[in-house]
Amino acid sequence: MAATAAEILIPTARGPARAHVTLPEGAAPPRAALVLGHGAGGGVGAPDLQAARKAALSAGTAVALIEQPYRVAGRRSAPPATQLDEAWMTVVEHLSTGELEGVPVITGGRSSGARVACRTASPTGAVAVLCLAFPLVPPMRAGAARPAASRLPELDAVTVPTLVIQGVRDRFGMPPEAAARNVVAIAGDHGLKADLAAVGEAVTRWLPAVLRPVRRGAARG
Repeated sequence: MAATAAEILIPTARGPARAHVTLPEGAAPPRAALVLGHGAGGGVGAPDLQAARKAALSAGTAVALIEQPYRVAGRRSAPPATQLDEAWMTVVEHLSTGELEGVPVITGGRSSGARVACRTASPTGAVAVLCLAFPLVPPMRAGAARPAASRLPELDAVTVPTLVIQGVRDRFGMPPEAAARNVVAIAGDHGLKADLAAVGEAVTRWLPAVLRPVRRGAARG
């Protein structure tokens, strides 16, 4: 049986978001659901998001790629973090009680989308978080008096298993590993386009380890 896909418009307080939901091949229910967001100025067609999507589907995991309301409305400039988080939590709650009901939910995204997933990991009930090209420290701007603040506290606040896939030449830097956080360094920069096979391989290795202790339906008690 071929994989099935659907586009769903989900109302939020910030306008409609769009979820591209794909169920894995076969008649068996998915083992889990991976919900991923895009970067600040990009979309769900980003190569690393698509590589992670393919790997997750092959592992029997449903995937939902989420377009934030500002992108659905055709805007490229992202709104404040509070608005991104609010819309994201609405989307995850909708999917968790609807199209993806009854399976553990892993959240994540690339760059800005990874930050959103980290900040909302607890309220969304995520059992794990996948970060593609986490923007650790913004490059210093010309004329700035001091470097921008690190976003490491956002990563450190996540208490569930976390995988960070980071390019070795990422201008935002390399996050450190931690007790519940694995960091996989691969060839390339912030775009993670240089070795998409490595992105897929990292996701393929990680998913079984984080899902093994999770009982179906237990994630959202």
